[in-house]
Amino acid sequence: MDIANLSIALSHNQLQQQASLLVTKKAMAIATQQGQALTDLLQSSNVQAIQHAAEPHLGGNVDLKL
Repeated sequence: MDIANLSIALSHNQLQQQASLLVTKKAMAIATQQGQALTDLLQSSNVQAIQHAAEPHLGGNVDLKL
């Protein structure tokens, strides 16, 4: 393998590593934001809002038997 091809391969590998690192950092930032939002929601005093956020389809209908 000549030096030019080796240089191109090395450059390509570095670019792949940098892109992978940026994607990982972005995923970590999103996970941190979601964790903070979950913590804020759990610390709120409105239990009904938490229950509704977890299962929004519940409580919309009432079945009555007489």
